[in-house]
Amino acid sequence: MSKSPAACATEPTVDAPWLWLIPLLPFAGALLNGLLHARVLRARAAAGAGHPAHGAGHGGHGGHGDAAPHPLERWAGILGTLLVAGAFLVAVRAFFSLRGLEVHERVLRAPLETWIRSAELDVGWSLVVDPLSCTLVLVITGVGALIHLYSTGYMHGDRGYAKYFAYLNLFVGMMLMLVLSDSLVGLFLGWEGVGLCSYLLIGFWYEDGAKSDAARKAFIVNRIGDFGFLIGMFLLFWWNTGAPSLNLAQINQAAADGQFAPGVLTLACLCLFLGCCGKSAQIPLHVWLPDAMAGPTPVSALIHAATMVTSGIYLVARLSPAFAHAPGVLHVIALVGAATALFSASIALAQRDIKKVLAYSTVSQLGYMFLGLGVGAFGAAVYHLVTHAFFKALLFLGAGSVIHALAGEQDMLRMGGLRKYVPVTYRSMLLGACALAGIPLFSGFFSKDEILFSAATGPYGAGNWLLWLLGSAGALLTAVYTGRLLGLSFFGPERFDRQRVHPHESPRSMTIPLVVLAFLSLAGGVLGNLFLHPLEEWLHPVVGGATVVARGEHHAAHALEVGLLLFAAAVAAGGTYYGWRRFRTGVEAHERQLEQPGLLRTLADAWHVDALYDALVVAPLKRLAAGAAAFDTHVIDGAVNLAGAAGRAAGGAVRRIQSGFAAHYALWFSLGAAILLLGLWLGARA
Repeated sequence: MSKSPAACATEPTVDAPWLWLIPLLPFAGALLNGLLHARVLRARAAAGAGHPAHGAGHGGHGGHGDAAPHPLERWAGILGTLLVAGAFLVAVRAFFSLRGLEVHERVLRAPLETWIRSAELDVGWSLVVDPLSCTLVLVITGVGALIHLYSTGYMHGDRGYAKYFAYLNLFVGMMLMLVLSDSLVGLFLGWEGVGLCSYLLIGFWYEDGAKSDAARKAFIVNRIGDFGFLIGMFLLFWWNTGAPSLNLAQINQAAADGQFAPGVLTLACLCLFLGCCGKSAQIPLHVWLPDAMAGPTPVSALIHAATMVTSGIYLVARLSPAFAHAPGVLHVIALVGAATALFSASIALAQRDIKKVLAYSTVSQLGYMFLGLGVGAFGAAVYHLVTHAFFKALLFLGAGSVIHALAGEQDMLRMGGLRKYVPVTYRSMLLGACALAGIPLFSGFFSKDEILFSAATGPYGAGNWLLWLLGSAGALLTAVYTGRLLGLSFFGPERFDRQRVHPHESPRSMTIPLVVLAFLSLAGGVLGNLFLHPLEEWLHPVVGGATVVARGEHHAAHALEVGLLLFAAAVAAGGTYYGWRRFRTGVEAHERQLEQPGLLRTLADAWHVDALYDALVVAPLKRLAAGAAAFDTHVIDGAVNLAGAAGRAAGGAVRRIQSGFAAHYALWFSLGAAILLLGLWLGARA
């Protein structure tokens, strides 16, 4: 990258080539598992087994005797899990290496050759680990390794077992490239890579048309956001009045130095935020994430907890100095985040599918992270990202364990009384639910409360309390739908078919990750005050300056902080208790309410946003496409076909001259000679 003097102070100072092991280990797993899958297919073909649809018989939740696994396939899960765990160990080494450096020197760099060099554009291919990227890498590899371990049991018997782990390893590798890249170009490649992997994994059981449609929907909606990302990247490069660069540190320095033309930085950051709305499922591009539930449940956990949906949060945090110097952009981010948090929480209240509840919950919790970013509380937003990764991965994997126990059933109204059948799953999900609801002493309480407190004391005057009110209302609904999920799934009478279903606890490969994540969800809260301030100090070299620019140096009264803390605790506890007590019984009446016209039916249909998009966007585009197809067929192709027909007609007419009779040829020769002589005579007279 071309460098400006102002940016040199932020450049990496310690070379660490071994950092390449972090993304290369998952990439190696993807390659090896892909080769293993190809070998398994050849072995099956040689045995005459062919390759029938591997989605059949799953019930949409993983293998349950779908096929006898090939002897080689067991190595796919072992290999994939160990390589991601190895990347986690390298990340731990990076963490301790950073801790051993002075605060202002905590940057490790793994350089490689220059990748693109053209005129003013000079893009290197380097990895950078600083406190922010190190935090994300630890979450991605740590939680990712647990999800891989869980998958070895959940996907057992699936005909695409090795292919599944190839995709999962590739997903983790792409996310690591996203957070480790030192340039917007490298970040964008990882950004697109996780989008591709999400398409492959959401549509993993592609024989099911609904699952293929969900994968296509996720891919297309994200392309809208990615267009904004590209425009923002181009603006940051071409309208830099200093030394144009796509290096992340140099972009931040250029923004701080005022090197962008007036209004360009604001427009560029808004375009980048559009990309964040796509990847992190914020209004109006949130509609793909609930449909992502079509994939295997461990995929849902990986997408919603540790990887793809955190991309937008990371991008804003990484470019926080640039966003802080872009007038009005943070305000837009805060409003969108607060609105999304409340909007999605209301939808989660009326969902029957246990995974759909958690999907809309993820959209809502991402809204809280953007609310934190928008009010300049960048450290609090990253803290909530970390705690959310723990408890949301736990809840999704716990939901997968419930679905596994019920042979594919996902409707909570067909569950009930499960706590005695799946005790480990129940206790683990109970801890995760307490963290999600924001019950005191659990991780979600401290991280979410810090965001709401930052919103109430933010830089927007009277607007602070509007943001706090939206966030608090969303927190109340979060507590209610969390209690509802527990009440419908684990309490009350048993509503599943006892003749068909025999609930049972999941194997240890699935319960061990639940126990580990449950511990993290609890420990992150019990030690919350011990974690929060060290984390803010840890991230200060990256986001501290942007926080000062966005929020100033003022400090709120201690009494206000305590009051808001107690209010948040009361809302969480009261809302969870109400949701549990209200929905553990009376399920039949609740089911009738969901099916009859009214507010609950509207919430169950997600405020009819998909229907609105179909009417305003999809249907007009289909009509436009039909018109374009007709124009292409009748006008474009018609003109070409007409020219061909005219040529054929002319050829047919001329062909008659070649009759094969000498008398005819003599006649045409004589006529030609006469015309030639006539022409010469007329020319001579002229």
